[in-house]
Amino acid sequence: MARKIAILAKAKSGSAQKSRAGKIGKRRNGKHRKKPPAKKSVHRPKKPAANPLPFVGHPPPPGQGKRGEQGHLAYLLRQAQAATRLTMERSLASLGATTPQFVVLTMLRAYPGLSGADLARVALLTPQTVGIIIRNLERDGAIRKTPHPIHGRVLQWSLTRRGTVLLNKCRRHAQALERRLTSNLSATAQVAVRRWLSKIATDLQQD
Repeated sequence: MARKIAILAKAKSGSAQKSRAGKIGKRRNGKHRKKPPAKKSVHRPKKPAANPLPFVGHPPPPGQGKRGEQGHLAYLLRQAQAATRLTMERSLASLGATTPQFVVLTMLRAYPGLSGADLARVALLTPQTVGIIIRNLERDGAIRKTPHPIHGRVLQWSLTRRGTVLLNKCRRHAQALERRLTSNLSATAQVAVRRWLSKIATDLQQD
């Protein structure tokens, strides 16, 4: 009997020890752990961005900055050509014609019998573009084709009566535009400008 009482007492003692150990473990696991004091934030001023981007605004209009006397000659030539072509296109639209068509008609009057390849060279257009222009002008009855007297497979193009009438109408619009272009130039200055532009094409073609 005394032995049983001792065994029971020992079992209760072990259970009590396990309960205490469990509570201590829970405390260690953080359920009853005190939170550490929050660290004070230190305010640090922001560093300025290195190499800030320059202000980006609108480009200047034609005639100012790099689009004026400070610009490169090649760019200024391109800018002038683009403005001239746009003005010409708007003017010829009333006739149902385009600037490339006007160029082709002009070259055929000056040099009758040109082939499609020759027209592409003098009109400064691609052969594909000239092929489309020729088809449209032929469809409208403005030009006609004849075989070359020696090379029968080569086609030569020339103006018809209708094409001559259309060209004359286009020329009136072109002459009005040229008067605008030369309004501030003397006759001597006009000759100098034409000579200069022609020389550019001649010199650069040799490269």
